[in-house]
Parts: sequence; C-alpha cells; structure tokens
Amino acid sequence: MPTDPIALTAELVRCPSVTPAEGGAIALLAARLAAAGFRVHRCDRAGVANLYARWGDARPVFGFNGHTDVVPPGDVAAWSHPPFAAEIDDGWLYGRGASDMKSGVAAFAAAAIDFVTVTPPAGSIALLITGDEEADATDGTVAILDWMAARGERLDHCLVGEPTSAARTGDAMKIGRRGSITVRLRVRGRQGHAAYPERARNPLPALVRLLDRLASRRLDAGTAHFSPSTLAITTIDVGNPASNVIPAEARATVNIRFNDAHSGASLSEWIDAEAARAAADFGVEVEAPHEISGESFVTEPGAFTALVARAAEAETGLAPAQSTTGGTSDARFVKDHCPVVEFGLHGPSMHQVDERVATADIATLKRVYARLLADYFAAPPG
Repeated sequence: MPTDPIALTAELVRCPSVTPAEGGAIALLAARLAAAGFRVHRCDRAGVANLYARWGDARPVFGFNGHTDVVPPGDVAAWSHPPFAAEIDDGWLYGRGASDMKSGVAAFAAAAIDFVTVTPPAGSIALLITGDEEADATDGTVAILDWMAARGERLDHCLVGEPTSAARTGDAMKIGRRGSITVRLRVRGRQGHAAYPERARNPLPALVRLLDRLASRRLDAGTAHFSPSTLAITTIDVGNPASNVIPAEARATVNIRFNDAHSGASLSEWIDAEAARAAADFGVEVEAPHEISGESFVTEPGAFTALVARAAEAETGLAPAQSTTGGTSDARFVKDHCPVVEFGLHGPSMHQVDERVATADIATLKRVYARLLADYFAAPPG
C-alpha cells in the first residue's frame, strides 16, 4: 500500500516540536524510514535532534534536506483548530508546521519509501532532517554535514523541501538565496545637560550620520540571478526619557540582504570603514559587531535545475520560475557540499495563527518528488 503523505504530515504536526524540542518528530521519521530499509543515524549535537537516513550504498546519491522544528504557536486561543491537533477541515490540514515544513518532509519521505520499495534505484537516497532550522541553525544541518564529512558520506545533488512556491504550488523553485548580515551599531559619547552641550559628547549625531551614509548608498543594480541588494534600518534605541539630557549611548541595528555582487567580508569592511569615519568625525566611540548568517549563492541553471523543473511541471502543470528571492534557508549550508535546489509548497500561512496546508497539495508534492526520484536515477545529471 502506498505511503500516505497526508497521514504522515498529520502525525508529524501532532509532535510538538517547537524549536529546539524534538517533540517525537525525529523519532517518528527514523522509525518509518528504518522500517523501509533505510540506515538511520542520529546526529544530535548540543541538545538538538538531527537525523541522517540513507538507503543504498552506490552512487549517485540524491539527498533531501528538511526540518521538523517549528516556531511557537503564539496565542493558542486565537487558533480555530488546536495548533498540534492536525485537524482536517474542508480540505485543509491545520497545525503549526503544517506548511513550514512538515508537509514537505512527509511528502518526500513517503515518495522515497515507496520508491525504494517498488523500484529500488541503482544508487542511494539520503535524508538530512534537522530539529534546528527555525532557531540559530548552528547545530542542525551543519551538524549533520559535519557528521557526514567525518564518515566520508557524500551527496551528489540535494533538494531542500522548504515552501518555495509563490502563488500556487509549482510556480517557483529556488536556485539560490541572498546572503544576510546583521550589524548592531553602538555609539558611545558622554552624558551631559542639553543646555551645556560643550560639556557632553552627543552620540546621536554620529549615529544618525552613520545610518544615513549606510542607507543612502546604492549597493548595486542587481545581478544576473538576483534583484538589487537591500539595507534596512530595523531599530534605533536610545532609552532616554529626559528631554534635557544628552545621552551617553545610542544603538541601532541594520540588516543587509545581499546578492552575489558582494560577500559578507566585503560588506563588513565597508561598514567598519564607515563606522571609523563617524567615530573620527564626531569624536565618539563606534562599535559595529556583525553576524553573517549566510552568504549569497546560486546553483547555475543546468541539468539538475532542469530536472527539478520538469518534474514539477509534469505534476502541477506549471513551469516553475527559477527564483532567488526570500530569506535564508539551510540550503546555504548544503551549497558548500553539493549542488542544491529548493522546491516545495505554496506557504502563505507559515508562522501565522491557523497555519495550514491544502491536503491536495501534499498529495501533489509527493507525486512531484516521486517523479523527480524516478527521473534522477533514470538519467543522473552530470
């Protein structure tokens, strides 16, 4: 009997795996995959549950990457269906993680189980499932890849099952992602009375000038696969309730989403130079610590991307646009290991109250993944 991806999605949603809790989801997948002949290994690190499951020993190795951790449900009373009940109503399966991305994990697991059972491939299938994607992502997919590297495990190609479609399932796939860098600016001056500014050193003019210089710069005009890079000032904090006091310190946070015209290092150098300039111009101290959560990357269109696109179009009737929009995903880690593409459901309700997914879309996604596996092993891309 074919594996039901809708039932498996419901079982996973009933696991309260709010990051970093495992909630039973990883154990559930491990048991299902082991029963189908997959060798399962727990790659847990720093309290995070991770799973590597492989069927077969030969190459090529087709990999799938996904996560079972979810964001908190928020106000449970605001949900029309309990967030971990996986109730189906009028063709929709409700629950936290239903869209992002337990349905994607279930659809691929169901397709892979049926594929190796009915038509065992001349190659291998590996699933890399993490419980640390929604949080810091330092001990999730990275930990699995580290575990693989230590044991000589390699993927030839990988699919990430994040919800990537734009308006309808099948209309878009991701062939790359922008990079992201967050800068937490801190300007220190000297507190004083507003009536005697010469006795103080106001950090705010320096911060305002620095933010203006950063925000006013046109980073680029876009590249072949990416729209222009963007810089957003996300917060400015002084914490000064007194109108007659010059504060001693001011802070701000800036986030940059950048394309392949830049690297995290090149942007960091620019920000450090602007921070030093503001410090010298205004006689204050400026700190600009930054965190690079991912570098920009693109999987150049070719045999692998075309294979994914054909499978999607065959089952959905839509030719997926090859996109690089959106935030970061764990593809940013996989891209250093092998070529990677993302394809999954339409997910407008992810992270919202009443997160849900159309049960028909789950069934369609399983068919896309099943066709992709069949096509991949029939003619592996070089």
